[in-house]
This record gives sequence, structure tokens and C-alpha cells, in this order.
Amino acid sequence: MNALQPDILVHAHTFQDPDHHDSRSPASTLPFLLRSTHPRISVIIPALNEAANLPYVLPRIPDWVDEVLLVDGNSIDDTVEVARSLCPGIRIVQQQGRGKGAALRTGFAAATGEIIVMLDADGSTDPAEIPAFVGALLAGADFVKGSRFLQGGGTSDMSFHRKFGNWCFVIFSRLLFGGHYSDLCYGYNAFYAHILSQIDLDGDGFEIETQMNLRVLRAGFKVAEVPSFEADRIHGVSNLKTIPDGWRVLKTMIKERFRAHPRAGAPRGDQAVDGI
Repeated sequence: MNALQPDILVHAHTFQDPDHHDSRSPASTLPFLLRSTHPRISVIIPALNEAANLPYVLPRIPDWVDEVLLVDGNSIDDTVEVARSLCPGIRIVQQQGRGKGAALRTGFAAATGEIIVMLDADGSTDPAEIPAFVGALLAGADFVKGSRFLQGGGTSDMSFHRKFGNWCFVIFSRLLFGGHYSDLCYGYNAFYAHILSQIDLDGDGFEIETQMNLRVLRAGFKVAEVPSFEADRIHGVSNLKTIPDGWRVLKTMIKERFRAHPRAGAPRGDQAVDGI
């Protein structure tokens, strides 16, 4: 496999045999598969003053998730108290550093699961989609990224100029790094925790999502895209700044092009993962 062009498994949420017509939904089938394979699942939620949004997020996380970590970025509202009242078993982790990237890296370091799922606290990413992400991992992927631009995905939270910018970044990523990503600047991802040691994340801001997507691609991991719908933030104002954060993404892509990347070894144990 070319290090710059691993297989991209589009619509890889086919963790059931496609020739087997089963009336059960993926959400109902997945717990059975999890009991059979025993991967522990951690959901990481960065949060800064999201008390008003957490009631729309935490209760929707599937009950078969093993661990929910809320990474608190020094909130001055009732984020921590609301999280504990909604989810008594939640782990509260204090963010180290500033920015979404720093929050995610703090959560990754604290997580105990074999599978990690990234989820936003503002209600824009739907916890009901978690089975599709985890299902694609169980089907053979190492890293699963959501796409707003696959059939079945979408967004109500992107202006025309942000869509155009994202499209430009997608084309740029294909030219520089290969692969066939349909979405680049989206942070709904799930992956096996062991890959973190090989992609060595160091981003502090929103560019962390682009950094992850490019580093797993260049490292040769088996990557899957699944459709995802990005909703509007429910309450409050986003910390995303289109021009400054877009510039950070562009700088990240240029840096990644000239950064030496190791090839991924056998993704799990001694066995390389075959395509789905």
C-alpha cells in the first residue's frame, strides 16, 4: 500500500453482512458484537461553558459506551455540575493547555478505552451516530472519520464561504497527500487508541482535526469515512473563527506535507487489517 494513498472505506458502516437481511438496526446489533469482541469504548467531550447544551448530548450517548470523559476547559458556568447530574459515572478531566486540540489531547491521555470516540458538547454532533463509527472500526478500519459530504450526511451549520473553503482544503489534501477524503475539517472521529503513539499529535486549536486526518492517512492506517450530519450549535456562540482557524488549517497542511511520517505497523497485534 502506498503510504500516501491507503484504502479509503467510503460508507464503511456495513458491519453486518450486506447479503444478510436482518430487521435489527445497527444500534441494536452493535452491543452483541461488542460483547463478542470486548473492546472498551471511551467517548471524549471537550467542553467550555456548555452547561446549557449538555442535556441534549449526554443522555443520547448509548448505554453500552464504557467510559465518558468530559474535558473541562475551566468553565465558569455549571458545566461540571450539570454533567455529573446527567451522567453520574462521567469522568471530569481538567484540560491542560488552551484550545480544542489541547482539550482533546488531554482526553486522549486520560482515556482507558481501546476505542476512542470524539464528540462535541454543543449538540452539533449526534451521539446516535456512534454505532456507525464503532461498527466501521469493528469491520476492520483503524480510524473512522465523519463526512458531511457523503450521501446520508449533511450540515446546517456551514455558510457558503466555509463550504467553499472546506472544498478547497479537500482538493488540496488530495493533491498533497493522496487518498480520497470527502471532508477534511470535521471533528467527529473514532479510532483505536493504539494509533495515537504513531501519529504524535501536537495541535492546540481546531487544526487538530485536520492534523489527525492527514497523519493517519500518511501513516498508512486503514481509514473509513461514514456519513454524518452536523447540526447547528444549540445554545451559545461557537469559538471557531473562520479566517484565523482556516489559516491555521492551511499552515497545518503545509507543515504536514514536509513532516516525516512513519509507516503504520500491523494495526492490531501481529495481524494487518484487510480491506472490508
